[in-house]
Amino acid sequence: MGVVSVMERESMEFDVVVVGGGPSGLTAAIRLKQLNADLNVCVLEKGSEIGAHILSGAVIETRALSELFPDWKEREAPLLTPATDDRFMFLTETKAITLMTPPQMNNHGNYIVSLGNFTRWLGSQAEALGVEIFAGFAAAEVLYHEDGSVKGVATGDMGIGKDGEPTSNHTPGVELWARQTIFAEGCRGSLTKTLFDKFDLRGECDVQTYGIGIKELWEIDPAKHKPGTIVHTVGWPLDTQTYGGSFLYHLENNQVAVGFVVGLDYANPHLSPFDEFQRFKTHPAIRPTFEGGRRISYGARALSEGGFQSIPKLTFPGGVLVGDTAGFLNVPKIKGTHTAMKSAMVAAEAVAQALGHEGGAHEVTAYAAHLKASWVWSELHQVRNIRPSFHWGLWGGIAYSALETYLFRGKMPWTLKHQPDHLGLKKAADCPKIAYPKPDGVVSFDKLSSVFISSTNHEENQPAHLKLRDAAAPIAINLEHYDAPEQRYCPAGVYEIVRNDDGTNPRLQINAQNCLHCKTCDIKDPTQNINWVVPEGGGGPNYPNM
Repeated sequence: MGVVSVMERESMEFDVVVVGGGPSGLTAAIRLKQLNADLNVCVLEKGSEIGAHILSGAVIETRALSELFPDWKEREAPLLTPATDDRFMFLTETKAITLMTPPQMNNHGNYIVSLGNFTRWLGSQAEALGVEIFAGFAAAEVLYHEDGSVKGVATGDMGIGKDGEPTSNHTPGVELWARQTIFAEGCRGSLTKTLFDKFDLRGECDVQTYGIGIKELWEIDPAKHKPGTIVHTVGWPLDTQTYGGSFLYHLENNQVAVGFVVGLDYANPHLSPFDEFQRFKTHPAIRPTFEGGRRISYGARALSEGGFQSIPKLTFPGGVLVGDTAGFLNVPKIKGTHTAMKSAMVAAEAVAQALGHEGGAHEVTAYAAHLKASWVWSELHQVRNIRPSFHWGLWGGIAYSALETYLFRGKMPWTLKHQPDHLGLKKAADCPKIAYPKPDGVVSFDKLSSVFISSTNHEENQPAHLKLRDAAAPIAINLEHYDAPEQRYCPAGVYEIVRNDDGTNPRLQINAQNCLHCKTCDIKDPTQNINWVVPEGGGGPNYPNM
């Protein structure tokens, strides 16, 4: 330990370091090199490869892509399935009632894609321009200059055992210094959380609110496959006070992406988003699509639902925020890739301009001003009240959304506010228990078999990346008052209450090796006691084409 503890971390210097190899991070890197080929740009990605941790529906609007690469078709971007048919349904337990498709959900001109494959394509475009991509390296720490400005980031050490001591395989992390650092960590970024606090980036905006999206990829009977078909549902199995709904997207090659989103402001601690999803697939209007097919993959990810009023301050000395780490999802459209990419392009343009002047750690203030003049700002402003209107329940939200969409066209003179998701949770004794059916192994499944097909893997001999601020809270507060909701809001079976054989001595067991990196626990814990930090680089899911 004495020898290892004095090992110095190596350092590497770049003009720009991008933290996160998703669509926004790669877009920022690409745009920087388009503007100035001489800039030295690197991208850090914690997944084992680009796209390994990417999960989305996904239907992509090509507006930002066409601005980035007008010739994206000639470059063979993997947008293979044009959207051809939109359906929007309200489900009861036994019926499916077709509703008018809201204009925001009109997908004419859009494409159904694997966002993982699209991200891999973006990665190849970035590398062709000279961007250095370091996959399998998790940015674990923000580095600062003496004046408090961001200096860059450091990757986590490899080879630290569960006891916190270096093993024989110990390798120190590497410091990556930059004139500007672009944080593109996606929803609930672990480093971005620390930036919010240090620079008070949320001081003048609403709290961020979130949903959890759980997804499966299926190969179905070719006779049932309808490429380009898009189906969204609301209603059953959720009650009318819980925000959420489903999607079915028919891709190419007899594949269907099916998913379920639950707003993390839900009240009943007995609710299990995973089990709601499995129950949804048993609906008489949904089940036939999957009978005779097979599941290919499974995953889950939180998404930022706060929208316009939750956009934080985007700049600080030495760095900027882009993409879903800042929260640019258009919730009524159920799309955020185009807005995330556009935010990254605007940021890259402002950073490139700033780097043309002396210095490098100053604040790139032009980014926010240019973004406010872009179509992203007006698009999100127009729909800002739709998601918070569902605090009045499903029917109140639908009624208000129709009024705002068709009559006022987003020009209401007010902006509805958000509340922190974890405060929405009621005491277990005040809520009805939910009896979920056992999985049938045909269209519905259990958590562990689902995690298995996500190809999730972590080095077992490492400190748990799920940190408890108070070790007593899981039993004294969560179990006592909320019936340990972490057992249910986690879609991977990470959190488990175990007892002695006689039922005594309850304690929380954290199965960190199961973690899908969805970040739900970091968001929904009733006392904000769980802190998600990065595990060793390369750990987590390995989604093939989610």
